[in-house]
Amino acid sequence: MGAAGGAAGGAVVAAANAVKAMGGIVQLEPDDFQRFVQRIDDALVVCAETSFFGTRYQYVTGHRGLVFYSKSREPLRLGSRAEVIRAKRISMPSL
Repeated sequence: MGAAGGAAGGAVVAAANAVKAMGGIVQLEPDDFQRFVQRIDDALVVCAETSFFGTRYQYVTGHRGLVFYSKSREPLRLGSRAEVIRAKRISMPSL
């Protein structure tokens, strides 16, 4: 295995370890994420806006030991019960 193969293998192991540390990660479509958050009492949502090839919004929240994540081209309406924290960036492991 060459250096590139070793680095790629290391990245996979690092991503797997991050998932273990965080719990399961569930990616939802924006509409599903929005409906999900609106059903949770006192939801805490972290949101970040990126501007790479157009504006995108990333959202992440935790519930019952799982992490729920979504990306959207438009801001989501999360309801008045959700506390939204604006972050500079959200990093999610890619699997």
